[in-house]
Amino acid sequence: MPLVRSVVLPALGAIAVLAATGRAIRLLGDDPGEDRPVRALQKAAGHHSEGGDAVAATSPGDETEHRDLIDRITAPLSWYSGVAQTVASGTIWCVVVFAATRDPRFAVAPAAAIALETACFLASGALVGRPRPVRVWRPEQPHATSSFPSGHTAAAFALHGTLADLIDRHAAGGARLFGPVLRYGIPGAIAFSRVYRGQHHISDTVAGAALGRWSAAVVRRQLLSR
Repeated sequence: MPLVRSVVLPALGAIAVLAATGRAIRLLGDDPGEDRPVRALQKAAGHHSEGGDAVAATSPGDETEHRDLIDRITAPLSWYSGVAQTVASGTIWCVVVFAATRDPRFAVAPAAAIALETACFLASGALVGRPRPVRVWRPEQPHATSSFPSGHTAAAFALHGTLADLIDRHAAGGARLFGPVLRYGIPGAIAFSRVYRGQHHISDTVAGAALGRWSAAVVRRQLLSR
């Protein structure tokens, strides 16, 4: 019962809020004005789209030579936030935390944050079913899941926020300087990469960030604050 009261019921509430928000946003249409600055930035970088299909601005043979600076920076960030990479990263951090603390409660925290975020993301996304942005440059194929909320962004904020909480609790001195970078810097850069590369509307990543931060807060309260 304590688990139901402290985790399951709040998770159901988070899913309901995300679903209601996503459905409300969809009333504005599936090609919202929030995508205009993204298209403008992509166009300024030399990328374009034709109709509703996302295309690259260069031919396949010239992609490497003509990649713009933002593309070069966001490509590894977007790759790093992928599903397989996030699972692998979470697993590695669980091992590292256990080796450092010898406390199973702390060791499972990264995995717990990812699991909670993923459950809420999949459930709310299924209820929203928002299409990906149109008329944007998109160098990678998107996942078949709903565009709202951004699962990559949510996972980044959940995992790195939990790692920052662990550092705040166990590290000392200069190590704590990495906390803000983990909590906001890396996840924020990942959110930007998902928008710039045409994978998400801006509001998708805002919702994903909120979900990730909430997931990390639940894990902090249930596992790290006792």
